Amino acid sequence: MPNETKVSLLNSPMTKRSFLAGTAASMALSAQSFGVRNAMAQNAEWDLIIVGGGTTGMPAALFATERGARVLLIDKAPQLGGTLDRTGGQVAAAGTIWQKEQGITDSPDAHYDDVMRINRHTSDPVLTRLLVDNAADTINWYAARGYTVLDGHPVLGSGHEFFTTRRYQWNKDAGQGFQNILDPMIEEAKATGRLSVLLSTGATDLITDDSGAVRGVVAENDSGERVDYRSRFVVLSSGGCAANPRMYQELHGMPLYWDIAYPYSQGDGITLGLGAGGYVRGGDMFAPTFGQILESNHFPAPISASAVLEPRYRMPWEVFVNVHGKRFVQEDHPSLAHREYTLSVQPGHRHWAIFDQEILDTAPPLIPRWSREKLDDAFIDHPMFAKAATIGELGVKAGINPYNLERDIAAYNDGVLNDAPDDMGREHRPLPIAKGPFYAVQLQGATVKSAAGLAVDGELRVTRNDGTPIPNLYAAGEVIGGAATSGQALTNGMGMTPALTFGRLLGQKIIPLTS
Repeated sequence: MPNETKVSLLNSPMTKRSFLAGTAASMALSAQSFGVRNAMAQNAEWDLIIVGGGTTGMPAALFATERGARVLLIDKAPQLGGTLDRTGGQVAAAGTIWQKEQGITDSPDAHYDDVMRINRHTSDPVLTRLLVDNAADTINWYAARGYTVLDGHPVLGSGHEFFTTRRYQWNKDAGQGFQNILDPMIEEAKATGRLSVLLSTGATDLITDDSGAVRGVVAENDSGERVDYRSRFVVLSSGGCAANPRMYQELHGMPLYWDIAYPYSQGDGITLGLGAGGYVRGGDMFAPTFGQILESNHFPAPISASAVLEPRYRMPWEVFVNVHGKRFVQEDHPSLAHREYTLSVQPGHRHWAIFDQEILDTAPPLIPRWSREKLDDAFIDHPMFAKAATIGELGVKAGINPYNLERDIAAYNDGVLNDAPDDMGREHRPLPIAKGPFYAVQLQGATVKSAAGLAVDGELRVTRNDGTPIPNLYAAGEVIGGAATSGQALTNGMGMTPALTFGRLLGQKIIPLTS
């Protein structure tokens, strides 16, 4: 057998440079003898080890065992499922049974065109094609096992840019609807002896031979015991880095704004893949929502409230300005993707909704879930809310350029009062912003997932910078980055659908388990 080394996972985010600098120390640590927590698992020669037992890892394990493979599934959390207990569970596919029942004509080609239209052709075309060609078979597989969708589904869209065809749906139990199907199947696979599961166990190393091929995993349980597990293939499906502020900043070049992600999304799989010779892509494709109200500007911060900023649900009465006090977007533009993309190039990915007393009293509530009393209190003691007697004073209080704010609000009002064309092309202008006091609400764009992730090829093999695959190492799920199939946009269904679909494909046919 060729000599083997261990590729260590460090506590801090890893670049190739930092990995190489620490290789000698990490190899020495890995070479030590550690206690055996699971002798049977340690002594076995596994066909497949999966690091991460969530939306990708669970189906990958199930389909691999159906092919006769011996699979070891490792997860750092004390339970399987990953984000399935908190995600909305939205999926999108062309050719589902629900489309056929409702006579909806659709195709993978149409789905592909819609995705590329929404993300401006910024997603990986090979992976996007792989997804749309296989998504319906995946979702129909769950449907055959009891998965159902809400009445009236599929729909065109919801919180993000709409499709041109109804192919978007979800279950009344959100992500839990998928887990309810997967959990008993996992137990059945364990009962056959072909699947073993190690919980509260993190992968700290990849074992590689002299050729760079991956030959297994070193895992550490929550007691600090480390064990070598050898296998023919390894899949990294441990999630992204959206709960690791330092790694997120390093890979995306910006702060992790929201404190909302799954706590185990620490980027461990990304670090392992980098150490084995892979590289990260997609960090330059950050795509924010059009804004949430945070508790503070000390990032990452919890979300305090959600404003209705989608013209389909509430036409804007306010104007939106950036930190320079300038309007930057047509507030009533029909495309949410357009407004999100425009926000993505604004300083700090934040903007302010500006309005006056008459709009506050007349318009539909900007924050429907808040009472008027709670909103009034926010303008007294919430750091994201400001109130002032004049527009200039409002700019100072809100932390935006008061001179530009006065100028742009005056220009907006002039257009409303004289029925002149709006500078930004806006059409819905019910009232000028002219009757004090005046108000500003700060909104922060962000996402709940990481755009950056390990580069993979069309067979989901982790690749080096030169495009060559690292032997025996695969990856799917958020560890390959949300931008891989969503591009620089928040595309409907492009979180759950790739994870479920690529997990199935890896276990069912992509990994050559029978060769």
